[in-house]
Amino acid sequence: MDLGLKEKVALVAAASRGLGRAIAAELAAEGASLILCARDAETLNKVADEIEREANVSVVAIAGDVAKAEDVERIVDAGLKRFGHIDVLVTNAGGPPAGRFESLSSSDWDAAVSLTLKSVLELTRAVLPGMKEHRWGRILNVTSIAVKQPVDNLILSNSLRAAVTGFARTLANEVAPFGITVNNILPGYTRTDRVEELARSISESEGISEAEARSRWEAQIPMGRLGEPPEFAALAAFLASERASYITGTSITVDGGWVRSLL
Repeated sequence: MDLGLKEKVALVAAASRGLGRAIAAELAAEGASLILCARDAETLNKVADEIEREANVSVVAIAGDVAKAEDVERIVDAGLKRFGHIDVLVTNAGGPPAGRFESLSSSDWDAAVSLTLKSVLELTRAVLPGMKEHRWGRILNVTSIAVKQPVDNLILSNSLRAAVTGFARTLANEVAPFGITVNNILPGYTRTDRVEELARSISESEGISEAEARSRWEAQIPMGRLGEPPEFAALAAFLASERASYITGTSITVDGGWVRSLL
């Protein structure tokens, strides 16, 4: 299936590892040029070189923190200077720390708002005018299964990813006349550094092994295993494509059946 991405330029946030890296690689495999950003410049540059070499596409890497509005502006400006336009935006950021409400301070909440919600707002604000001008665009937000079924001990993520969902669903209606789609992709328990961090947190708080923490999740998943990043990235590539032009305002889980709701 030709996804129609060979002439497109995609900006992928948090692209140096995990889901972001997998999405970047999948989009490149479909022929898209890439603008990659992450905080760790050394790792990001290495990933950019690998993807550029393997997929034979143009890749520009810009180190920065999407929780900072000035970094978002710099990243987008650098991408536009290189390619002239941005057709696909994948918002993504490391999840906020685990914790129960009473263990988290006001500064913890402020930092989580900047990382999880404001990063989406600022990235979208920066690319939307160009998408509207070209009357084509794809905005994909990597959120979490927590927006459909809250996860214990993740009150920051549960709250703020739900806010992103509300924003995206409303924006989808506003920009649909311009040929722009807005969708959310909800990863379940996937084999990433983030999940390993959650396993360590549970291990420390409950006095169990990290392996036992992972096995608990696997027992809740009908497929009986954690997901793999490329499985998640495959959906991202489709939603970014020409083929997905009539899909907007949706929140789609990639979770092996973990979420038990009907919708």
